[in-house]
Amino acid sequence: MTEYEWLLLPAAGSAMLCLLLVPLGYQVIARGVIFADLAIAQWAALGTLAGVYFPPNHTLAGAPVSSLMFALLAAVVVHLIFRRLAQAKEAWIGILYVVGASFAVLLVSGDPHGAQALQRAASGDLLWASWPAVLAVGMLSALVWLLSLWRTAWMTGAVFMPVFAVAVTYSVSLAGIYVVFATLIMTPLILGSLVGKGPFLAACCGIAGHLCAVVVSVMFDVPVGPAIVVASLAMSLLWLFVLRGLAAQNPGALGPEAGRGQ
Repeated sequence: MTEYEWLLLPAAGSAMLCLLLVPLGYQVIARGVIFADLAIAQWAALGTLAGVYFPPNHTLAGAPVSSLMFALLAAVVVHLIFRRLAQAKEAWIGILYVVGASFAVLLVSGDPHGAQALQRAASGDLLWASWPAVLAVGMLSALVWLLSLWRTAWMTGAVFMPVFAVAVTYSVSLAGIYVVFATLIMTPLILGSLVGKGPFLAACCGIAGHLCAVVVSVMFDVPVGPAIVVASLAMSLLWLFVLRGLAAQNPGALGPEAGRGQ
């Protein structure tokens, strides 16, 4: 068993990611800013690359300070887009995303290993997570759940965007853009929007998908990031079919919970 002890860290990272991102995903969907999270994640990744290529590369609990700064900058831009340019918000957010992605490509264009750097930023490598990053994501997840339970108005107000930017920064440094987007959106959209289940059950579904992907990645030597995206979708759809099957047998099973959204 000792030869598999190293998997405890990516397993813990997966659980912390889901507990952090899934409740935020409910807020993202409710606010209609689904692609804003992708843009902020891209700028967080750009900040990580900037920290590598432009010293000093300072870190804060496992994430580059530059990544946090770029993510907060993108969050401010998204906030201004929703306040000033709401009629064409999706177009402007798309512009924000593609500009961030283009800057990232330009930044690594002179590096022979630039393609690998871009791949790491996009798909990450949760198998080689660091304890500082996992612990930071764990503390952020505790903060998000506390705010959701006892300071609901904060999470639905102006506090949401900076908290979201910090959460995305650490999540991207841990797992990459693809995993962050999939974890934020898939289970909240499928289990929340379609069957009215709340964040805790959706987070459990996300954790199950992540852990299955980690096992598949180790057994078959495939990249863990794309494996998590595919496994998260498959697990969410499986839980959807099971929950709907249970609801068909007991028509009142989903009613009260769907109304509460818990």
